[in-house]
Amino acid sequence: MPGETIPPRDPLDTAALAAFLQRHGWPVEFRITQYAPGHSNLTYLLETPAGDAVLRCPPRGPLAPKAHDMAREARFLSVLHPRYPLAPRPLLICDDPSVWGFPFYLMERRPGVVLRAAGEPADPALRPRVAVSLVKALAELHEVDVRDPAVAALGRPEGFLERQLAGWSSRWERVQTADAPGMAVVQRWLADHLPASQPPAVLHNDFKIDNVVLSSHDPGRVVAVLDWEMAALGDPLIDLGILLCYWPEPGDPPARRDSVCPVTAAPGWPSREELAHRYALLTGRDVSAVAYYEVFALFKLAVVLQQIYYRHSLGHSRDPRFAALGKRVHHLIECARECIGRA
Repeated sequence: MPGETIPPRDPLDTAALAAFLQRHGWPVEFRITQYAPGHSNLTYLLETPAGDAVLRCPPRGPLAPKAHDMAREARFLSVLHPRYPLAPRPLLICDDPSVWGFPFYLMERRPGVVLRAAGEPADPALRPRVAVSLVKALAELHEVDVRDPAVAALGRPEGFLERQLAGWSSRWERVQTADAPGMAVVQRWLADHLPASQPPAVLHNDFKIDNVVLSSHDPGRVVAVLDWEMAALGDPLIDLGILLCYWPEPGDPPARRDSVCPVTAAPGWPSREELAHRYALLTGRDVSAVAYYEVFALFKLAVVLQQIYYRHSLGHSRDPRFAALGKRVHHLIECARECIGRA
């Protein structure tokens, strides 16, 4: 993804990193730059004489309990990669706090194209192909056998949706920075309309178009799925709801288009309804309650951005992009309420 890396935004102890790499047989000479996109965990490109790798570590400042656990993400990928090749292979895990003070890991680099801007890909004829590939990649993830003992050990699918709702509600309470009465309406609706969970699957739990890498030679083909921090076992419609949450349509109000990835607001992309229908055809799953999962995804995204905005308000990040996240949070709450009205 040329042009996506910049000098690290925050200071890094490269000497400590070099010593750690040397202990594990890696070259001590390297160049480290930061991937500019992304708002949550920090992702760096490590270029060495022996080849490139991607380094993942948590953000600075106070973190929600169990959030941004990079060691867990790496262990999850170690199990998933052999069973789902679109998940990158982890290469080296550091859980020694004496190195950087927090866990981090290195994984293989999967070069390719990530769609982030409106009008991508430039050829509108490719847009339906990309959409089909995304839904196929999601359906294949949900086909991984959760009865496999190694996979089954990764999570506790029973009651996952209920725990998620309670957990994200608790996080919201801890990071509020202004009165937002609309969020109470969303939380109450989600609690009152909780559906019966579907048979469990491996969840990416943040499956969206800009977490997917496309082939540079064939942009209609997925070559990797990134950002597995929140991966779990649970109701697969959670993933479908997240994909729909991040899938604006041309007719959506500006608040919806401006609050998520703008790529699919351009002409030529399938609608959210068409995505859900294709997923149903590929998996045989009942998607009649998918509106609930879309509302839940909008709610969760609002909390995620509020957490980042809260850390920024305390001065724990110098990233200037984060100053505007409070407005996006309010837009997402309104989007969730509008979705509830349609449901």
